Amino acid sequence: MPRISEKGAQMPASPIRKLVPYAEEAKRQGKTVYHLNIGQPDIATPAVVNEAIRNYDEEVLAYSLSAGNLSYRKGLANYYQNKNIPVNTEDILITTGGSEALLFAIMSCMDPGDELIIPEPFYANYNGFAQTAGIVVRPVTAFIDNGFALPLIEDFEPLINERTKGILICNPGNPTGYLYSKEELKQLRDLVAEYDLYLIADEVYREFCYDGAEPFSVMNLDGIEENTILIDSVSKRYSMCGARIGALISKNEEVVSTALKFAQARLSPPSLAQLAGEAALQTPQSYFDSVVTEYEGRRNIMVEGLNQIPGVRCPKPSGAFYCMVELPVQNAEHFCQWMLDSFDHNGATVMMAPAAGFYKNAAQGIRQVRIAYVLNNESLHAAVECLKEGLKVYPGRIDQMVKDNFEIGPSIA
Repeated sequence: MPRISEKGAQMPASPIRKLVPYAEEAKRQGKTVYHLNIGQPDIATPAVVNEAIRNYDEEVLAYSLSAGNLSYRKGLANYYQNKNIPVNTEDILITTGGSEALLFAIMSCMDPGDELIIPEPFYANYNGFAQTAGIVVRPVTAFIDNGFALPLIEDFEPLINERTKGILICNPGNPTGYLYSKEELKQLRDLVAEYDLYLIADEVYREFCYDGAEPFSVMNLDGIEENTILIDSVSKRYSMCGARIGALISKNEEVVSTALKFAQARLSPPSLAQLAGEAALQTPQSYFDSVVTEYEGRRNIMVEGLNQIPGVRCPKPSGAFYCMVELPVQNAEHFCQWMLDSFDHNGATVMMAPAAGFYKNAAQGIRQVRIAYVLNNESLHAAVECLKEGLKVYPGRIDQMVKDNFEIGPSIA
């Protein structure tokens, strides 16, 4: 039997989806499973999108340009300009989801063996993209004690060497929900300028900021215009995860033209989904106002409920719709599996994403989970209650008295 490739063998499995078989078995047993493991919004897609799809009447569903439809790129440029982000049509390349945009960015800027610094915990698929491109991720660790704020710049500098090509951030962050301040981004700008690195920013959660917070884009950082690459997507902004439409954006003409060669090799992004994405640009501001209010309320239910459970810690996120949670357990992955295959409360249980997969060093997240608060309020209240009851009887829990007096497992601070 032929062997698979070494690259395939090293490709990491998704920590977000790895427990799916246990969830499916729980459902077969008649349990209700509250899915807090995946960022699939339940918010309705804007009506203008569904209307555009229904009205599509072309006889041939043809290829688009490899860079994406011109009308869509013009519309996106206008969207960014209205956000005071200085972007023109020629700076934009439409991709098959933000995932492809990030992969094109990495492959356009880095050779196999080059290194990319990423604050951890980070979106787990960044590891997969790095493996695909043959580059090395160098993590710089953020900690739960200060809400996963940007690590100190002096923590970045020892990681920089002749193979270092860039820094990747997600803002607002997946999985932490942390929103980098303008001051933190300026510190990164100065570091990027000093070492002439790329700064790649995944800003797909821009519209999801709470308590009056405002996002600041890397495209507004003065002096590193040629160094910055913006990654974006329609998936979460318009609750269109299945459309698979994203964008790579940069003022660096060589980066965009190089990425276009990769885009030409895959022919074109989905034509019908671009139609939907272009229609989404007509979404009224009232839609976003309502969505932000809804998610802010969901965040409060989840974070306040979690922090009332003995031994649980959960910083209050300022953006996205995720939170990282420290649990009083020795191994969060085992606990997540146990919740699905060995526990229910009033016929229900909870599915979460073990956080070890969001770290380069899995031991850093051994007692943490990522939770996506993408369910309705009633379900979130029930999920928190279920989690509280599960922790009471879980055999691998750390008793609070022991936790206060002895360090069990790796430190997270």
